Amino acid sequence: MVEPSKDKQQLSAADLVSNWTESVDNFDDMSLKEELLRGIYGYGFEKPSVIQQKGILPVLKKRDTIAQAQSGTGKTGAFAIGILQLVDPLSNNTQALVLAPTRELAQQIQRVMMCLGEYLKIVVYSCTGGTNIAEDRKRLKEGVHVVVGTPGRVHDMMKKDFLKTDHMKIIVLDEADEMLGRGFKDQIHEIFKLIPGDIQVALFSATMPPDILKLSEQFMREPAKILVKNEELTLDGIKQFYIALEQEDWKFETLVELYNNIEIQQCIIYCSTKARVDDLTKKLKDKNFTVSSLHGDMPQDSRDLIMKEFRTGSSRVLITTDLLARGIDIQQVSLVINYDLPKDKEKYIHRIGRSGRFGRKGVAINFVGPSDSKFIKEIEQYYNTQIEEMPIDVTDLFS
Repeated sequence: MVEPSKDKQQLSAADLVSNWTESVDNFDDMSLKEELLRGIYGYGFEKPSVIQQKGILPVLKKRDTIAQAQSGTGKTGAFAIGILQLVDPLSNNTQALVLAPTRELAQQIQRVMMCLGEYLKIVVYSCTGGTNIAEDRKRLKEGVHVVVGTPGRVHDMMKKDFLKTDHMKIIVLDEADEMLGRGFKDQIHEIFKLIPGDIQVALFSATMPPDILKLSEQFMREPAKILVKNEELTLDGIKQFYIALEQEDWKFETLVELYNNIEIQQCIIYCSTKARVDDLTKKLKDKNFTVSSLHGDMPQDSRDLIMKEFRTGSSRVLITTDLLARGIDIQQVSLVINYDLPKDKEKYIHRIGRSGRFGRKGVAINFVGPSDSKFIKEIEQYYNTQIEEMPIDVTDLFS
């Protein structure tokens, strides 16, 4: 994979539209294994979401696939079901690889796949940085069917020949735009050198910028494309508001005031930097608020514990960076607060998608300083959405 030149980044209109129209609106009609169907219904899926109706089929038909759909609409379920159908549980070889940008997302994907594949005797292993390398070596040597991991650790295990690639049938890049962006592109390039040349490739994400679609042409063969327009990406179930603040240092008191006026089940507060997360956490704790915080500089065991507490509801307010902006599904999150706005428009949709998952209601509140008003307008135009000024009376905001 090489950096596309500027002139090649201009895509034709045909590149940006779906070319896959086939759709099945019932899991029973997808010719899935009986044990997989039991796992699907046992997990709580009753009927496939729109992305599952369209996105599972090309994976099952062994087509390279590019699938873009709103956050919280079941993308993980789509590629997980496809993989679990394709994997042979009687073989001890690693047959599928899923790559994700963060440990938390990789571990979540692993959990979903293990639940869906509960009756299949398929071993799904999470292989991520920050964990015991000796344990990875041991488990990979014993044999696992599916590896879900982060690029750095997966590449390391491949290079050292602990993760065998000879029998791999499919590779999935979740949050594909980030995986093919600057932070991971080189590692992904190295991984592709070590996997079979005829491997099936699938990209899944809520956002798929044109340059990423162009880049995908270098390692995909006539992919089935399931794409939605920017203006269709905002979530219908999420009310979006802004609070205009004349000064940056008004943010904290505004947040405290919000706390005192809103009853919420669970909330994620996004900050721009790790230092900002630590500072806000300390200030809130000094005022006797019970909050948790999470960012990439924390030890892995601390991150795992904080995520467990937040998932189970014993922790209700989580302050974090964009580490948790993508793919994390916590059922009860009803409010997202952008204490600091994200640096780019794509991250906005990922952040607010933490609430309103699978059609549930949610609220996103944006703190807008003097230098942010232009960016908020850009977001509105980009997604053809409306971000309204926060009403004074917030009592019925979550009804």
